[in-house]
Amino acid sequence: MKNWQKVLGPGILFASTAIGVSHLVQSTQAGASYGFSLLWAVLIANVLKFPFFEFTSRYANVKGESILHAYWDLNKFWLYAYLAITFISMFFVSGAVGIVTYGFMENLLGLNDLTGINHFTLFLMFIVATTILWFGKFSTLNKLIKFLGIVLLLTTCVAFMVALIKGKQGNLNLLPPLTRDTIGFILPLMGWMPTAVDLSVWNSIWTVERIQESGYKPTLKETLREFNFGYWASAVLAVFFLTMGALMVYGTDEVIPNKPADFSNFVIGIYTKTVGQWTKLILSSAAFSIMFSTFITVLDGYSRAISNALSLISVKVLSPNKMYRNTLLLTSIGSLLLILSFLGDPKGLRNIVNTATIISFLIAPVIAFLNFKVITSNAFPKEAQPGIVLRIISYIGLIYLIGFSVYFLISLL
Repeated sequence: MKNWQKVLGPGILFASTAIGVSHLVQSTQAGASYGFSLLWAVLIANVLKFPFFEFTSRYANVKGESILHAYWDLNKFWLYAYLAITFISMFFVSGAVGIVTYGFMENLLGLNDLTGINHFTLFLMFIVATTILWFGKFSTLNKLIKFLGIVLLLTTCVAFMVALIKGKQGNLNLLPPLTRDTIGFILPLMGWMPTAVDLSVWNSIWTVERIQESGYKPTLKETLREFNFGYWASAVLAVFFLTMGALMVYGTDEVIPNKPADFSNFVIGIYTKTVGQWTKLILSSAAFSIMFSTFITVLDGYSRAISNALSLISVKVLSPNKMYRNTLLLTSIGSLLLILSFLGDPKGLRNIVNTATIISFLIAPVIAFLNFKVITSNAFPKEAQPGIVLRIISYIGLIYLIGFSVYFLISLL
């Protein structure tokens, strides 16, 4: 138990990143719109993406460095490609998480009907998140996310159990009608379930940071056990959110809103229907807390990944700390500007989220291939390489990611 406390951190950060938009928004919406007919999509995405996230934690434990070093050693082109991919996606991903967090913040504070306050709350949220990361260290982020994650985990489990008792039967068909709209929904759902594959790099960075911060070098088994706990906990919660949407909303006349504050109210409404109206404040606080923690981890992850990549390319104009802070400002300001440009659009939330998830889905095969190649190369210790089962899942996962990406591109023609 003492060693477990020293290791605990990276897996929880991963779970916090995953549980945000893909769970609160997309899983809930999948259940509310299609019942249980998209459960297969959630399960497949979690299983077939698992190896590519696990590999980065495995690499960090064995090598004591982030997997970005392996990209650089493999071929300098791959690190430059990763940087390009990151710059393309970072504002959309951070913006998507930010606008959803903003909606839950407005819902919690009861500001939905006030005029002239939207920009203030939005700016306040960005300032607070950036300040926490600017002055805090990994230990601050680690402790904050653990607390917020436990709050949402407990409340979601309670809401799920009550939904099973009180909820009506949802759509039990295994496959939805494969219309253009359905396919357009499935692709973003699977693109960010449990989260984007390119964010797997963050696991290796957080693992190294945790080792440095705790002063304890865990065994490979300890690191993988901790990551597996966070990964599969987030997978189970994805099923919980889909189930609540299916049992409490599917088949009713409720319309899923587009505005951030209205959508957050819709999600909280599902909770309060199951547990009771008296829990609205508690549940609103828990939902906002996990979204805010997701927002913080996304800003931190992009900032660390870019600053680490630039340091490998020998861009030493600034110290690592200053480089991290500058990247943090760039990510925050760019994401904020993107959100502001969509605020007047009634479908702004959905447009940003769908764009971010589709971009992530299209670049996923590249990152997945790199992670697999690194972990199975001769440069990586044979005894630490994945077993036959994980390799088979990896091959199937690569086919799945490439196949869906090609299908999506063909559907645009």
